[in-house]
Amino acid sequence: MALSVVDLYRDILPKTNCKDCGFPTCMAFASMVVSEKHPIKNCPHLTQEVIKACEKELAEQYAAGKWLKRDMKQDALEWAKEKSASMKIEDLPDRIGGRLIEKDGKPALELPYFNERIIITPERIMHADGSAMTRYEQVFIYIHMAQGGSALPKGKWRNLVEIPNTVSKMISMKDHVETPLIEKFQGKTEALKQAALKIGGIDKHDAFPTSDVAMLFQPLPRVPVMLMFWDGHEEDGFGAEAKLSFDDTITRHLDIESIMFLSERLRELLCEYRG
Repeated sequence: MALSVVDLYRDILPKTNCKDCGFPTCMAFASMVVSEKHPIKNCPHLTQEVIKACEKELAEQYAAGKWLKRDMKQDALEWAKEKSASMKIEDLPDRIGGRLIEKDGKPALELPYFNERIIITPERIMHADGSAMTRYEQVFIYIHMAQGGSALPKGKWRNLVEIPNTVSKMISMKDHVETPLIEKFQGKTEALKQAALKIGGIDKHDAFPTSDVAMLFQPLPRVPVMLMFWDGHEEDGFGAEAKLSFDDTITRHLDIESIMFLSERLRELLCEYRG
């Protein structure tokens, strides 16, 4: 019989809240055992017979996924993999760019990603040195694989507000991208330029002279991003401003959540600069 949190607390544990297990209450301990596979043997007041019986029951329900706390990152990765499962590696260069190579005797795609290159195989996505990418980065790439059409950038720029169905993301863009960039680089435009150059940015100030900094990024071959930054000038009564713009074809290659991930990843890379 499966052991729920209540079953474990009511029928198995001593209900003394002694804290000998490291948790403040027996109920808290039961919750961790059931939902996060915390070892039940860590309760020092259970007999070996009881522990063995419970471990057998718990192993069965763990295997079935019953009551386990969901790993949202892994769920997202599995969903994204399934979404892109029909894509053949050989077809990807025409869809998203990159070039075909051989990896472990099988076709693979070498794809530029910011200032590095990543490898896409039928089984996994990795950095060029073979190390694993984060699960959210893999989700981002899998979605791009599934959605990416053959549309080439038009060079026509749109702010997030101009992209359909992004109203709910405006606050996130401000809080998680624009404001951190302002806090990091206000009064430090040269540092922003250097941070941008370090991750493959191209200076486009000549094309956008009204801004203090204008940098073009190519995080993916067919997904350019433009960052424009205006430093604050107190004498004019203006505060600093940061804006990301996307090519008119962006929704042909990424969904809205992926656009936000890309924006936040760009902010992370820029703000890591220590020059």
